[in-house]
Amino acid sequence: MPERLLEKPWVPRVLPFGVYMAFIALEPYITQLAPASMSAVMPALVYAAKTMCVIAALLAFRKSYDELKGFHPNMSGCLLSVAAGAVVFALWINMDWDFAVMGGQKVFDPASIPDGYRNLFFAVRIFGAAIVVPVFEELFWRSLILRYIINPDFLSVRIGAYTLASFAISSVLFGLEHYLWLAGIMAGAAYNLLLYRTGNIWYPVMAHGVTNFMLGVYVLASGQWRFW
Repeated sequence: MPERLLEKPWVPRVLPFGVYMAFIALEPYITQLAPASMSAVMPALVYAAKTMCVIAALLAFRKSYDELKGFHPNMSGCLLSVAAGAVVFALWINMDWDFAVMGGQKVFDPASIPDGYRNLFFAVRIFGAAIVVPVFEELFWRSLILRYIINPDFLSVRIGAYTLASFAISSVLFGLEHYLWLAGIMAGAAYNLLLYRTGNIWYPVMAHGVTNFMLGVYVLASGQWRFW
């Protein structure tokens, strides 16, 4: 049965996302179980472990991602992706209105991490956010969910196929994944529109990476840790 389950086409697009979300859910418990001497470095270690596990899942299923194969970037698509990513970033840091924040966010200040580990944490965090997160999230949201809403046999739906229902529902669900839910809906809509325009999932991946990289640099420069 496990082998047959792993052959389902949705599994390679769900599992990396599920691993990431499981780490987020379990992080408080992992931190509590850690020795007191390691409490200061646990956020960095958990994030590193989370990133490595997601990378391992992506590599394990790499042959299943036909939508990522045969990418031949063009200048207009790349420039459009960079512009879209930059616009999403600019809007994101200006859409943290009280009504647009979901629940209470626990803001993590990396000042608690010892000096010897802090820069390593920053490097791993930016790498994870700008390189790893865009790949598995776009595989989940733009490859699976966007097409699954159109037809549960999602592989029969071409990448970038548009319906109003799939656009609206996937944008809202993407937003609800983030504590800045309105900014998240805006970002989901922007990445969807970019996919419709280009027809290739690598461009939303690129735009998502630009957004997250710029956000990481902004957070480090400004100390606005709530955006991380």
